[in-house]
Amino acid sequence: MEANIVDTTLTHGLSTNEILSGIFGSISLTAWICLLLPQLITNYRSKSAEGLSMLFLAVWLFGDISNLSGALVTGLAPTASALAGYFCISDVILITQSLYYNVLNARKDRKARQRTRSTQSEASEDEPLLQPRRRSSSGLPGSHRRHSIHRTESGFAPIKRVVTGEDDTPDSNPWLHNTMSVAAIWIVGAAGWFVSYKVGAWDKDDAPEEPSTETPVAILGLVLGYASAICYLCARIPQIIKNYREKSCEGLALLFFLLSLTGNLTYGLSVFTYSPEPAYIIKAIPWLLGSLGTIVEDCVIFYQFRIYSGNTAAKRNATEETA
Repeated sequence: MEANIVDTTLTHGLSTNEILSGIFGSISLTAWICLLLPQLITNYRSKSAEGLSMLFLAVWLFGDISNLSGALVTGLAPTASALAGYFCISDVILITQSLYYNVLNARKDRKARQRTRSTQSEASEDEPLLQPRRRSSSGLPGSHRRHSIHRTESGFAPIKRVVTGEDDTPDSNPWLHNTMSVAAIWIVGAAGWFVSYKVGAWDKDDAPEEPSTETPVAILGLVLGYASAICYLCARIPQIIKNYREKSCEGLALLFFLLSLTGNLTYGLSVFTYSPEPAYIIKAIPWLLGSLGTIVEDCVIFYQFRIYSGNTAAKRNATEETA
């Protein structure tokens, strides 16, 4: 059996490091493919993206563009370049949806304020001066509209809470279920790489020649890599500040950040295991900083999910009582 494994590896021309890099890269790619789904569904159900910081998304996109450019110029692992390209596509999708809902909701709010002002002005003009009871019997202007809005929100609220992982009734342990989802990502990603390996997707004739670290192209790649690392490390800061100021993580999908952590971890491992050569590790330092460094900030956001969950529930109950 061992001889057969060695023969297969030699036939496909892959070293152990390249196999590990491919497996980790496949897991990371699976995590990033599924990354958008929880947040996209959360935004769609609530018809809002107010929970997300647009500055967070903008800096994240700039970091991914720098990451893709640097990976192509420097000649990193194929999985690193493929993931960098997919990152950019994912960012554009999420930013487009967020901008759409922000603009749409801004227009709705502006029209609602105009209707409220016109309704109040018409009611004040048509209201008889000596019949105060008539106004009290029909209720305050806009009260029926507020009740109807409250009924609509209460109908969609359970769905929204299930999607965002904030409802304790249908899901008594969201952290456990989300962890099981992450474990499934690891299994599917590893299985996907082995399938592609068996069909010959990783066949290669000659090993690509790595560029010298002293060439202008390599220097440009390193500059782009460090730029992306700085963007990744700074991108989550606006989101953390937004959560802190609002004392809430409402509108954010917990699974979104769990998959982000998984994708960053395996992405870094994919780059790190691609080659044990010190020159390659030094060349990959900015990508390792960008992927593994953000894990610390993701942990901060997880802590905010933990401590602000009570505030979000109390705010929701207060809103339902006063509505």
